[in-house]
Amino acid sequence: MDLRKLKTLIDLVSESNVSELEITEAEGKVRIVKGGGAVVQQFVAAPMPAAATAAPAAPALASLPAPAAVVAEPTGHILKSPMVGTFYRASSPGAKAFVEVGSQVKEGETICIVEAMKILNEIEADKSGTVTRIFGENGQAVEYGQPLFVIE
Repeated sequence: MDLRKLKTLIDLVSESNVSELEITEAEGKVRIVKGGGAVVQQFVAAPMPAAATAAPAAPALASLPAPAAVVAEPTGHILKSPMVGTFYRASSPGAKAFVEVGSQVKEGETICIVEAMKILNEIEADKSGTVTRIFGENGQAVEYGQPLFVIE
């Protein structure tokens, strides 16, 4: 992939609301991920024909930053968001949160709200147990399938 094209893609991701971009072309695959103010890029070269050598691709791979360390999955049952929306830990601003880390919850108990299209959807625990981790912050946008809580 042409370096000017790569630079343009990085600039577009940096200046937009897009958090991740992946492009696959004949020469290889580029994945650009924006996070914490920095843009991380990964480049994977496509397999070269037997007549060509892989020497030109090696310097490009060596100059790119190493991928982020893999984060271990939390143990226990992960409650995921059933929809895209805005995550709220309490029923209203200033109100006490439905649950805190260490809270005992019962299956069917409301543990948060996800607002979608101006509708407040109460999200219920799908398992009884103790809340050991809360991933979301009040007012944070959440995606479908994004982890919200760990219940053990």
